[in-house]
Amino acid sequence: MERPEGLTLSGKAMELRADFSRMLPRLQPHRLSRELLVRAARVRGGAATPRAVDATAGLGEDALLLAAAGFEVTLFEHDAVIAALLADGLARARRRPGLAEVVGRMRLVVGDGARGLREMAAGPSLDVVFFDPMFPARRKDASTRKKLQMLRLLERPAVDEGALLDAALAAHPRKVVVKRPLKGPPLAGRTPSHSLSGKVVRYDCIVLPR
Repeated sequence: MERPEGLTLSGKAMELRADFSRMLPRLQPHRLSRELLVRAARVRGGAATPRAVDATAGLGEDALLLAAAGFEVTLFEHDAVIAALLADGLARARRRPGLAEVVGRMRLVVGDGARGLREMAAGPSLDVVFFDPMFPARRKDASTRKKLQMLRLLERPAVDEGALLDAALAAHPRKVVVKRPLKGPPLAGRTPSHSLSGKVVRYDCIVLPR
């Protein structure tokens, strides 16, 4: 549904749209530097403008944090509906001061992230591959946000975790960063090099030898 505030998906008394403007406070330098994802994605000795892939883009909020931190980010989103919402959010953000420069470093690709990573393996080197497999919420988790509930109606949690991780490693980035539930097991049983933990989630980092 097209609305003045942007393309919106409505259903079951819930609405879903990509709205990067509400992320502006988190993009302030003093807050951005404390974001767990930004800290997890830091690389040393990389290019002046590091390159990242968000293999499971969703509505693009994680990719926005990476772009604000200076990364050029390729976003893969395989669900056509979510991709349309994300494309609309990016288009609106390009017209907004404070966001235009950041989203200028974001490129959306509609397609499967694992396949896209395999195709990128022969291209220019990557610094970071990030993905959030959308781990299932607990049935009685009352704190689950409506937005995530609607996303889960469109996208099931990743079932072939091994294939996604294998594709990320095959792209030969400096680092792979995986979002996990705080007390959940490592993705596909791969022990990370190190992890950064918050109150609800953690970021497992796999540092690849150079």
